[in-house]
Parts: sequence; structure tokens; C-alpha cells
Amino acid sequence: MKTNFHTHCCRCKHAQGTEADYVRAAIAAGLEQLGFSDHGPFPDVDYGLRMSCEELQEYLDAIDSLKKEYLSQIVLWKGLEIEYLPEKAGYYESLLSERGLDYLLLGEHFYRHGDGQIQNIYQAKNTEEYVIYARNLAEGMKTGFFQAVVHPDIFTINQYAWDFNCDRATDLIIDAAAATDTVLEYNANGIRRGVKDYPDGPRYQYPHRRFWEQAAQAGVRVMVGSDCHEPSQVWDGAMEQAYEDLEKLGIEPLTKGFL
Repeated sequence: MKTNFHTHCCRCKHAQGTEADYVRAAIAAGLEQLGFSDHGPFPDVDYGLRMSCEELQEYLDAIDSLKKEYLSQIVLWKGLEIEYLPEKAGYYESLLSERGLDYLLLGEHFYRHGDGQIQNIYQAKNTEEYVIYARNLAEGMKTGFFQAVVHPDIFTINQYAWDFNCDRATDLIIDAAAATDTVLEYNANGIRRGVKDYPDGPRYQYPHRRFWEQAAQAGVRVMVGSDCHEPSQVWDGAMEQAYEDLEKLGIEPLTKGFL
């Protein structure tokens, strides 16, 4: 079964295509289920590269309308990709209960640092930051608000060689996923970014093989996510490569989704 639960659209300001464009592309590619997960807004702060709070209801209404229009052709789900901040627990709860979302994906681009400040993982000053990042992810998983963690190894995007802190961060994330039965995503968009040069050799920015070797040993639940930012990426060569990678690692990914 072909499914994808990590889908962005033009509302996030860094993707192309409407919700309808993605549905038509998914049907053409033979998907049986498509989950929308555009970047979720926060009610009090604009963290950028995401829809505004005023657009949220329009987004949900658009998906509801498409559900009815394409009922006989594909199953559609309403979700958001959003960061975990501990003080926003009530907001996550309201998204799931009052707004009627089917799921939340934990996509931690920024996180609460030990000094209380917001830190962007793309700008980590050293690998010690990875451990703080991983602790935030683990806390988020334990809340039960998030059905899956997308690109859990995105911290390896930074220009540092794999070291002990990378191992510690990986252990924290995988242990939390195992304890909470949270799905971890093998992200196809990292594959689309291509191989880059790093101090310890050429590799993808993410997914990072060492992270996923440890995930394979732990037996956690894994799904492939397209993280598509244009309709043609709903199912493409990067998605096929992701499934091939997981087969080589001995990981059998979910094929029917997590809902």
C-alpha cells in the first residue's frame, strides 16, 4: 500500500501547490492514503515559514472539502507538523480536540534551550546541542500529543563529524520512541537534498545511516515520509530510495500508516 503522511502545501510559504494539487498527484501516483501536515502556526508568535493562524481554518476546511470530493479515490487525513514547546500543551490539545485534527507530527526545527531561549537546530554551535535537542524530542513524545517524529535525525544537518554526543542524542530519541511507541520517520526529503561533504566523509545531511542502524537494533516503528514541498514529490525516486534503504537496514516500515 502506498501512503504518505508528511505533505506540505503553499500555505507554509516555502512549498508549491494547493491541497487539491497534492490530492490529484497522489491519486495519479497510486497512493491509497494521503495525510496533510503543513507547518503548524502558533497563536502568539510567528516563527516563520508556516501558515498564519488565520489560515488554519481555511486549510482544514479545504481538506474536509477534498475528502468529500475524492471519497471514492483516496483516504485523506488532516494533520500538522509542529514543534514541541512544553508551555504549549493546551494548544496541542485544542488542535486535536477542538480543531479536529487527525494527528500531529513532531517536527522539531527549533527547541527550548537549557537557558530558556529558543534555539534553531540548523544553527547548533556544537554537538552538545544535539543532546539538548534530543531531550526536547523525548519530552514531546512522552506527552502523547504526537503520533510520529519526522526527520528525528535532522540534527546531523550541521557540519560536524559523528561523535559521542551524536550517540547520546540518538539513544535518547530512540529510547523515547520505544518507550512511548512513537513512530520515527525516515525522511525522503533528506535524500532529495543529495550527498554533501562532511568532516567524516560524504553523506546525506539526513537520514544518517548510524542513527538508523541503531533504530534497526531497537525495533522501533518506522514510516517513510515524503516531506514533499511540491506535488511531483508525493511519490518519487527519493521515496523509492527510502524504502530500499530501509530494506538494506533490515527495517520493515509501516505501509498502512499509523492512524
